[in-house]
Amino acid sequence: MISTQIQIAAYVFASILFILSLSGLSSQESAKKGVIYGIIGMIIAIASTLLGDINGYVYIIIAMIIASLIGIIVARKVEMTAMPQLIALLHSFVGLAAVLVGFSSYIDPKTFTLDSAELSIHLVEIYVGILIGAITFTGSIIAWGKLTEKISSKPFVYKGKDIVNVVLVLAVIVLCVLFMKESGNNGMMYLCIMTGIAGFFGIMMVMAIGGADMPVVISMLNSLSGWTAAASGFMLGNDLLIVIGALVGSSGAILSIIMCNAMNRSFFSVISGGFGQEIKTGKKLEGKVKSINIEEAAEILNDAQSVIIVPGYGMAVAKAQYPVFEMVEKLKKQGKNVRFAIHPVAGRLPGHMNVLLAEANVPYDIVLEMDEINPDLPETDVAMVIGANDTVNPGAQEDLSSPIYGMPVVEVWKAKRVIVMKRSMAVGYAGVENPLFYKDNTDMLYGDAKTTIVKLNEELK
Repeated sequence: MISTQIQIAAYVFASILFILSLSGLSSQESAKKGVIYGIIGMIIAIASTLLGDINGYVYIIIAMIIASLIGIIVARKVEMTAMPQLIALLHSFVGLAAVLVGFSSYIDPKTFTLDSAELSIHLVEIYVGILIGAITFTGSIIAWGKLTEKISSKPFVYKGKDIVNVVLVLAVIVLCVLFMKESGNNGMMYLCIMTGIAGFFGIMMVMAIGGADMPVVISMLNSLSGWTAAASGFMLGNDLLIVIGALVGSSGAILSIIMCNAMNRSFFSVISGGFGQEIKTGKKLEGKVKSINIEEAAEILNDAQSVIIVPGYGMAVAKAQYPVFEMVEKLKKQGKNVRFAIHPVAGRLPGHMNVLLAEANVPYDIVLEMDEINPDLPETDVAMVIGANDTVNPGAQEDLSSPIYGMPVVEVWKAKRVIVMKRSMAVGYAGVENPLFYKDNTDMLYGDAKTTIVKLNEELK
């Protein structure tokens, strides 16, 4: 057992490490150090909590060991392409935990031994914690379903949806008032009804969001899981949990705003479940598509002096980052200027492509953000798109009826020549066709990205 003062000091030290961890994760060069800070901080936090004034710590340790083994097994098996859905699923656990903590705190006999003011504050903490937790739980489950394609990525919008959302919000407020007026455990009925409403809202909130906005959903759920943890901290009277939750919640909110700006989406419309959203399908495209073979693609690259590569989810699925790096090395040895263009939401998770390229040892200095690379595309000889679709769709600028209209994209069509590597002409995750494929300066190179690039490397000088 340790004293309360030592535990508080340990919590402060752990909080500092968590702040350093977030700071380290802000850049690729310092990301590993940031992860290490986070691991050390969590070890200190758990150890100081277990050594504090708690009961049943033996059972807690056993549960932690079992959960850790499950986590290790899952982490070792999960593919990088499945990381977004794994994160969504883990967010659901945080939400469920907050709901369970809220109900257990409410039925705890000690709760109603508090004086009037403290009891009122604690009941609000319980109500808000369960509310946020239920939304996070069901919303994360739906996000997991959409990312795994078990649920359609198309937005589910029904007539009168906005009115229903307003009614649900008003019902939650009314139930809160009724809940606060009850004494003892008599407010359980109102708490259960509110939990059901919050769970329904979480489902409909994410169902109303289309596949193109899923990266925003992931960052939004990350923020919600943080605020859920903070609410649990208030219910349990744990200062460290409050700090950690606030850090995760605020950083997730900032990331959500960045993602919304990157996709020209309203943050309010996303968090309110697509409030006021209309379903758009985009124009039906007609025209001729040109395709080339590997030998022709190699000839185009051999003749180019500047090449910009735009990776997407297709590269991740094919695990093509390693042969892509080999291709880059070959082109650079020819004296060509080769760089990567990364859209903020390339893949299905913010930073997805950056991680894959870092895994293949691609130098950080040639991996540039969309805003940095777009001005250079008109002077680029070849833009090579590997498995990207929605993030290079000119319909975002040209088609008012497109669901992704207004979303900033990598303007590859402005390059002198464009090579698009895809398995087929299938639409992207947003479910809309891509006019890029029909452009006069675009050539399609069909096939598995990894297999195609391996063969392409053999043809390069």
